[in-house]
Amino acid sequence: MNLVFATQNQHKIEEVRQLLPKGINVLSLKEIDCHDNIAETADNLEGNAQIKADFVTNKYNLPCFADDTGLIIDALNGAPGVYSARYSGPKGDSEENINKVLREMSNKSNRSARFITIVALNTTNTTHFFKGIVEGHISMERMGDKGFGYDPIFIPKGYDISFAQMSLDENNKISHRGQALHLLIDYLTKTL
Repeated sequence: MNLVFATQNQHKIEEVRQLLPKGINVLSLKEIDCHDNIAETADNLEGNAQIKADFVTNKYNLPCFADDTGLIIDALNGAPGVYSARYSGPKGDSEENINKVLREMSNKSNRSARFITIVALNTTNTTHFFKGIVEGHISMERMGDKGFGYDPIFIPKGYDISFAQMSLDENNKISHRGQALHLLIDYLTKTL
């Protein structure tokens, strides 16, 4: 089965390909010759994931899944939240996003945060949603050089290292995206 993952992020594609069972071939947007910039205009993670999945399904008539992730920081009243990818501006620069969070958190004692990922799967005229959450806190500085996005400043609960210091296998076992993808995989395995 061919299944499109509606993302331009090659790190995410690699994570998913490592997780999915044989028989499910994940295609990137590039591989289906989709170079459109799919606007994420919803005010929640579910809406943005569905916008991306619907775009591919409607334009290419292919089964598709998409995700949206938000970093929810308690001391910042839930920011960056649904705007995590564009927190420092419309370019979506991860380094600038991290810089902005670290600046805003510089005098905060409450550093608790969570990552939430929502995956929307479009199959035969139906959308299914899968959710993953990981609790943790924001570090004082960048730690590690693996991963992407806010991984260098997020330390999951029960760990003293950031997501950016973990191997891909370890990250996939506990991460918000890994949780949501495992639910997706369970669903696909049982229904296909």
